[in-house]
Amino acid sequence: MFPDLTRDDVFRLETRRLWLRWPRLADAQAIVRLAGEKPVAEMTARIPHPYAPDMAERFIFQARQANADGRSLQLAITPKGRPNNLIGLVGIGPCPEDTRPSLGYWLGMPFWGQGYATEAARALIDAFFAYGEESELRATARVINPASRRVLEKCGFAYQGSGLVELQARGGFFPADQFRLDRRAWESLKTWGHTGLVREPAGVEAEPELSLAC
Repeated sequence: MFPDLTRDDVFRLETRRLWLRWPRLADAQAIVRLAGEKPVAEMTARIPHPYAPDMAERFIFQARQANADGRSLQLAITPKGRPNNLIGLVGIGPCPEDTRPSLGYWLGMPFWGQGYATEAARALIDAFFAYGEESELRATARVINPASRRVLEKCGFAYQGSGLVELQARGGFFPADQFRLDRRAWESLKTWGHTGLVREPAGVEAEPELSLAC
């Protein structure tokens, strides 16, 4: 799904306010604290509540491995200038039902309502279409989550309808809205500003290489 360019943990995306990088084991505590909040977890398909530290570490290893294999690209969302401070995650990977590329994201509650999710999603969408060859991208949002729907609409996704989807961590099927963004629509919306591969800021400690990475 993703080319060699993204399969090394030196890969970064920079936006006006954010720095997107591979997740690290050092992020586990922040993931537990932020993703483990009930209002965050309950809007996702796979984040359990409560969220145990070993689950976060397992997610990080699995995400890094999938990134290295090119099966997905999961990136930590961090403020520019503070790339060690994770505030959320954004990723594109195969949908469990049909393996089509699907966008997902979450932000910690202190960072809601500031446009960070849209900014991070746009950067990753740009990388997905610019560096890869896929023709379309899917996304899903719970019907009780209008904020997520607004993010997808601002990123150019078109509403495809509603239906029941399985949310494994929620223990059943729940109503959700389905969205789609194709390459042609993305090409018409490339006024999102500069994103791209950038170098690690000076003073940031490098993470040791891991044989099994998220």
